[in-house]
Amino acid sequence: MINTLRKKNRKTLFTTPSHSQTFSIFSKLKQFYKYDISELDCYDIEKSLRNAEVQAAKIYKTKSTHFLTNGSTSGIIAAVLTCVKPDDKVLIWKSAHRCHKNAVILAGAIPVFYELEKDEEWGIYKEFTVDKLQNDIKAVIVTSPSYYGIVSDIRAIKQACPNAYIIVDEAHGALYPFGIMESAIYQGADFVIQSLHKTAGGLNPTALLHNNSNLDASLALDMITTTSPSYPILASIQQNIRFLNSQRGRKNIKLLLKNIDTLKKNIKTVDFLQTNDPTKVVIKKHGMTGYELSEFLYKNGIEDEKTNEKSTMLLCGIGTDIRKLNRLEKVLKKL
Repeated sequence: MINTLRKKNRKTLFTTPSHSQTFSIFSKLKQFYKYDISELDCYDIEKSLRNAEVQAAKIYKTKSTHFLTNGSTSGIIAAVLTCVKPDDKVLIWKSAHRCHKNAVILAGAIPVFYELEKDEEWGIYKEFTVDKLQNDIKAVIVTSPSYYGIVSDIRAIKQACPNAYIIVDEAHGALYPFGIMESAIYQGADFVIQSLHKTAGGLNPTALLHNNSNLDASLALDMITTTSPSYPILASIQQNIRFLNSQRGRKNIKLLLKNIDTLKKNIKTVDFLQTNDPTKVVIKKHGMTGYELSEFLYKNGIEDEKTNEKSTMLLCGIGTDIRKLNRLEKVLKKL
């Protein structure tokens, strides 16, 4: 897609977008305007997008992978619309992202809610377990990893419920296929949705919908996706995947994990939650609430991602370099 966007256009355009790649209202985004094109005959950008998605599916080893520019929300909705019919029952977590319930409502299906146990020491929810499953459900949506890095056993869920579609909200696990841990893609999930913009260094709101079912998710995506997508953002998804899958990208991820491990070894002033996902640095301090700890961090120049009564989570990913981690270490040593 990048090569297509770089292609020199010699036509005089009387088309959308009306800025014609030459006029920019916001000067700081002038380069962005240059590559902001629509479905023009002189570019054939739609073919380039299709090819990019085919290449992505090969990298992820999926039946199909779709680029999303409306975040994981659109992927969740499309997955539900693809596999669920009106009045089907869909099992969803009561405290899940609102798009889970919205997707079920849009499909005309019936939401069946489940609760998760809570780790009272850390103030976070535990993983999904197979005892939550029901025999009459058409699909189940599982958030794995959670915001705090809690990962569920998707393979066990699929084995316990082979006739239901397994939809995994892996929004926070976009780095998993590249050396972190096993993605739900490879554990039998039918649909896996990942947000590149959360930990994988992508632009807001880039995401991916991975499809390993025998159903065609493109039909549902067509219903909820604009016919005028941002091709520069779509092209950034292609480049993002290429980077993650490259030697340089994998080296970056490996170094990130090493630096996070070093941080944890150097800090004795807080407790660290032990999870399968090292990109979520969850901490608590004896004698302080999570909110007090968060406020302390903020006053010392550190803003966390999420906080509860007991603990605070700092999100790491592509872009979390050694300088940021050294700054965090210095602040934590003040406690």
